[in-house]
Amino acid sequence: MIGPEVFSVEPWAVTERELRLDHLAQTESIFALSNGHIGLRGNLDEGEPHAVPGTYLSGFFEAVPLPYAESGYGYPEEGQSLIDVTNGKLVRLLVDDEPFDVRYGTLSHHERVLDLRAGVLRRNVEWTSPAGQSIKVTSTRLVSFVQRAIVAICYEVEPVGESARIVVQSSLVANEPVAEPTDDPRAAAALRAPLLAEHHAHHGLKAALGHRTRRSGLRLGAALDHLVDGPATTVTTAESEGDLARVTVSTELAPGETLKVVKLLAYGWSSRRSMPALRDQVDAALAAAKRTGWYGLQASQRKYLDDMWARADVEIDGDEQLQQAVRFALFQVVQAGARTEERAIPAKGLTGRGYDGHSFWDMETYTLPVLTYTAPEAARDALRWRHSTLELAQARARELRLRGATFPWRTIRGEECSGYWPAGTAAFHVNADVADAVRRYVMATGDAEFEHGPGFDLLVETARLWRSLGHHDAEGCFRIDGVTGPDEYSALADNNVFTNLMAARNLDAAADVATRYPERADDRGVDQAEIASWQRAAKAMVIPFDEKLGVTAQSEGFTRYRRWDFEATETGKYPLLMHYPYYLLYSSQVVKQADLVFALYACGDQFDAEQKRRDFDYYEPITVRDSSLSACIQAIVAAEVGHLDLAFDYFRETALVDLRDIAGNTADGLHLASLAGAWLVAVAGFGGLRDHGDTLAFSPRLPPRITRMCIRLLSRGRRLRIDVGPGTTRYEVLGGEPLELMHFGAPVTVAPGRPTDLACPEEVPASSVEPPPQREALRRGVGG
Repeated sequence: MIGPEVFSVEPWAVTERELRLDHLAQTESIFALSNGHIGLRGNLDEGEPHAVPGTYLSGFFEAVPLPYAESGYGYPEEGQSLIDVTNGKLVRLLVDDEPFDVRYGTLSHHERVLDLRAGVLRRNVEWTSPAGQSIKVTSTRLVSFVQRAIVAICYEVEPVGESARIVVQSSLVANEPVAEPTDDPRAAAALRAPLLAEHHAHHGLKAALGHRTRRSGLRLGAALDHLVDGPATTVTTAESEGDLARVTVSTELAPGETLKVVKLLAYGWSSRRSMPALRDQVDAALAAAKRTGWYGLQASQRKYLDDMWARADVEIDGDEQLQQAVRFALFQVVQAGARTEERAIPAKGLTGRGYDGHSFWDMETYTLPVLTYTAPEAARDALRWRHSTLELAQARARELRLRGATFPWRTIRGEECSGYWPAGTAAFHVNADVADAVRRYVMATGDAEFEHGPGFDLLVETARLWRSLGHHDAEGCFRIDGVTGPDEYSALADNNVFTNLMAARNLDAAADVATRYPERADDRGVDQAEIASWQRAAKAMVIPFDEKLGVTAQSEGFTRYRRWDFEATETGKYPLLMHYPYYLLYSSQVVKQADLVFALYACGDQFDAEQKRRDFDYYEPITVRDSSLSACIQAIVAAEVGHLDLAFDYFRETALVDLRDIAGNTADGLHLASLAGAWLVAVAGFGGLRDHGDTLAFSPRLPPRITRMCIRLLSRGRRLRIDVGPGTTRYEVLGGEPLELMHFGAPVTVAPGRPTDLACPEEVPASSVEPPPQREALRRGVGG
């Protein structure tokens, strides 16, 4: 874990007061910058030391072979892996012929600040070379939200005490050596120097490189230009070759003089365009950025984020650390999705190569709910990406002898890349997750054009999948057997409740749009008989229930499995899948991550309050949270059923997952779904937001350690502000038309300029329930 001393606690920034080389890998992820199209890990400007050098472009990958000990029908033969593209953030410095390297000489001051309002990473350094020359270095790095193809770096050097000869080398480097991310030699070979040079050029202060991947056939263009401000004697040169382009700035500075180099960097890639077209594209992007200038880029970045925070901020009184963590979380979610523009949002965003840069169900189930209510255009673009892969999903369904569309468990471009059926393709719920994201987006935005177009197609083709995947049994009940729900310790189960309820909602939503848009139904060959079959299946869906225990079974027979012996589980044997055989996990009552409890939240309209309490109390003691996806869902339901202190502890665990490296793998990239989960806990847990129907519903409740929470979100073009305090909630619509909503089940109309104060019922504390031994929630004072 990262100790509380590493980052100072402040409301609008994450600041590292001194360089900790032992945490370099984690801080490279935490200080990553992205706009959803370009991602830069928070490497030091000079490039070394580093843990993982990382420059990524959304959707840019290399194809890799998928190895199997034994092959089987329907197993994908090729995978996809996000690769480190041309590194343009390198700025090397020589001081009197000594390279600036924090491992040598004397580092008297080193501070890095991720500014959440300005959207930049700042660095301030004071260093003395081994020869005794002192300097000050300041750098500011941004990845532009407004000019999607652009990265900008402002690098300033000042000597201290004596004059110094200064050389700054600004580089583009392709095929940097990186740690091989796989143990399979065939896959490793495919990822070793994956870029083939096709173009290089330099002129004046500009340089460019062009490459293509060896196997996936994607082309990449990268170019840089500079603005230099230094003494009149400053000299510049440029050079380029296949994998290197460099501009060198050389000068001599007296004390008090400063060399300032602004580096402008542009990226573009395509699977279809030629290298000359990509070259022109990045040159044009650079020209536009140069016209805007460094200060203009900073100003537009701040303006973009000012608007984002005005519509999406969450204010928390009572815990400064949580306030910082929730804003960091929302900033990272927005970075991941802001400018993807019809490409997938990976589970790590563009902060690292964890999970090979793949997207999972996390995108629709965790990330898109946040974007739907804070940056709906980004949510729409992500769903349009899903729609762009529909033909691939239909082909996959045909391969599996199914109808409709089967979306992949993990992918970059749209093909299935999971080689493990039980915890991959068998998790068919991803298809209902896609449909639910469509339903939510349309409900929250009123985007009828999207519903009539891509939304219609996604709802209908996923409904067709469910109707062919399940079947009516002899009693007429509709069963979906042999699938894996969110809990990957209970694979290939019959009638998983989360899956079945989400599938039923999917079927009903498809029937609804097919009825309302008959011309589109005709286009896709949907007739009244098919609509009726969806409705019958949804109505007859099997929901297992243990009458003896009075609880909903996670899947058929689950409550009759053996109880996991937690007392006999040795310390340090978590995650369980690393220490116990799958057979034992699959046949025991032990839950990796919220599954039935997820259904209590996602499909909460299907359970009454008392049933939710009984079910939560049953599953909480057997849920081990061996996935970072779990704590936020448990927090949301814990808050609803009255376990507010437990919900608060899970809130901390979710929000601090990366700032404290709770899972121990932040080095591989940030846990984007868990960070999105921090917003979900605040808004859906303590704000009580539910969107099961056509009207937003709220049931606010605060834990004792939070004295006030103010939530901002968007609903059908209106900006809504919900201020939750002790016993009272104020709803305010900031412009536009009045908004209808529900407050603890009662309808309320909130008009612009007329804040509405409503009382909240007093919370009745629930009887205590505890997580399994050794799996206690992160409490205040633990991990900072």
